[in-house]
Amino acid sequence: MIDVTLANFQTEVLEASLATPVLVDFWAPWCGPCKVLGPILEKVEQAYGGRFKLVKVNTEEEQQLAGYFQIRSIPTCILFVGGQPVDGFMGALPEGQIKAFLDRHIPSEDELEARAEVNEALQAAASGDTDAAVRRLREALARDPDNDDARYDLVRLLVELGQLEEASAALAPALGKLPLPLRFEALQHWIAALEFARHDPRGQWPLDKFDELIAANRRDFETRFAKARVLIARGEWTAAMDELAEIIMRDKKWADEAPRKTYVALLELLTPPAREAAAGAPKSGAGLEIAGHTATAQDPQAELVSRYRRKLSMALN
Repeated sequence: MIDVTLANFQTEVLEASLATPVLVDFWAPWCGPCKVLGPILEKVEQAYGGRFKLVKVNTEEEQQLAGYFQIRSIPTCILFVGGQPVDGFMGALPEGQIKAFLDRHIPSEDELEARAEVNEALQAAASGDTDAAVRRLREALARDPDNDDARYDLVRLLVELGQLEEASAALAPALGKLPLPLRFEALQHWIAALEFARHDPRGQWPLDKFDELIAANRRDFETRFAKARVLIARGEWTAAMDELAEIIMRDKKWADEAPRKTYVALLELLTPPAREAAAGAPKSGAGLEIAGHTATAQDPQAELVSRYRRKLSMALN
């Protein structure tokens, strides 16, 4: 347990919680229940073996922090995950209730090991060792079948390697989720486009042939959609979105909105995962500026996604 002040709250709580959940104990030296709760929290922290981090805020000395988080009674504990406060409790709870509280938010040991395997897999993929990456991602899923990050990364890597049957099999368990997470729906659209380009005769057409048919009939949506899928298969995603936007502007409901759904899927696939985009210094949920930081220029990839989101919005209006 460490003492946290306004000066180090940004580092020790907000930034630290991006990697490990942080439990903040708001207390005061004169508070009897606080003296009871403190040793219990320290005992639980040791028992959890680093699965969460415990810090203390002396409300007598850090009244600005206590006021910002609207601490009305002490002891009050607030749990931070991913730079945000997610839950809390008041009073000197017994050890069993504290563990039950933590278990609702803190990953199990198996989940942590699976996450470590996912990180190692991503490093292996980045270094070009795709076989090792696939193996580690499969191991992570075997250890934690509900690990959506591992499933997404595995399916995406298999698709990139052209192993579409294996990718579809790995994706299948996620397709039963209700509601279906957008990133898994995006993978489904990507696989569908690749399967089309692989098995449909039009998948071998030169782009000029598509353009000739479209020039003869601007509302030949079947040809436009086929061309977009071929462009997706070739990795020309922005060109594919341009073609899809042409359909959307002319008929938003065509083919059960397949062009719009495919366009949205491409935007999702182009958007970096949240765990990669969290590099900036975080704020609390209500925007508390703990330590000022300079805004950085927008990433080119993020700018591209933003531009094509605007283009979709214009096509839909």
